[in-house]
Amino acid sequence: MSMILLAPGGRTRRFSRRVGQVLITLFGLLLLTFFIGRVMPIDPVLAIVGPDADQSTYQQVYHQLGFDKSLATQFWIYLGGLLHGDLGNALLTGKPMLDDILRVFPATLELATVAIVVGAGLGIPLGVWAAARRNSIVDYAVRIISLAGYSTPIFWVGMMGLLLFYAWLGWVGGAGRIDLGLDGLVPRRTGLLLVDALLAGNGSVFFNALNHLVLPACLLGFHSLAYISRMTRSFMLAQLSQEFIITARVKGLTERQVIWNHAFRNILVQLLTVVALAYGSLLEGAVLIETVFSWPGFGSYLTGSLLLGDMNAVMGCVLVVGAIFVLLNLLSDMLYQLFDPRTK
Repeated sequence: MSMILLAPGGRTRRFSRRVGQVLITLFGLLLLTFFIGRVMPIDPVLAIVGPDADQSTYQQVYHQLGFDKSLATQFWIYLGGLLHGDLGNALLTGKPMLDDILRVFPATLELATVAIVVGAGLGIPLGVWAAARRNSIVDYAVRIISLAGYSTPIFWVGMMGLLLFYAWLGWVGGAGRIDLGLDGLVPRRTGLLLVDALLAGNGSVFFNALNHLVLPACLLGFHSLAYISRMTRSFMLAQLSQEFIITARVKGLTERQVIWNHAFRNILVQLLTVVALAYGSLLEGAVLIETVFSWPGFGSYLTGSLLLGDMNAVMGCVLVVGAIFVLLNLLSDMLYQLFDPRTK
């Protein structure tokens, strides 16, 4: 009875410790990003005033931005604003960073969500299939697909995909999220164009947006499929070599029951972590695909800000990416402890 009473407290302590580790990690990420942004050989003041501005204008903007203070003072000012939900203003747009991120992030969220559905929806069955038929033609084919997904540069795949499926075959839409003639026809509610089109009941916008989304999402999904299928295969091979699998086969269970009801059920918790990490990678790693497809998302915004020397925007974006990764890790750990009895 005492063990039962202590169990919730133990889980609470583990959760509190994990949250503390998350906060320390985010603080370290913020500190590192801030000082790297300040010492990089990019002059954000020059990016604002332009190369033809006189010295007095330059000094005035330099003072307004607080760059005349020490790095430590600048960091504590930035941290104080952050604790109040203020990420600062983007130097080039003049808008609050939070507004800019909320404007561009839904496009990346939509792209990454469809991509992870494709990657996990195909990668998990392929990994299971390859493990169940180890060293067969199927297994070799899945391993070749995984190797191709890892080794092929995503920007090259994107350009070839546009050339083949858009320019030559005309099966999909081109660059951007939607045709220019349909842009702005549905009110922005969630920022997710497919969802907003459904809420507005506009079928033409929905199918046009889907036509533009399918190619970049499938290419990103192929990239995550390579990782997910390889990890699924490894997890399944480890399970299929266990004694309880041999026992299940001796009892006369079909191979389908052995694979899906016994072996696959035991790797579900591990797959949660794999899919969560793959999803986080898609949210922060879609920069090249967004650039190739002119996708107005988070990655394109981050790249443009970096090239133009807008370090406020860069720091805000890096912090958001880090927070997403850390929170997804925390969520996967919580699910792992919830569903895996060995961690209780």
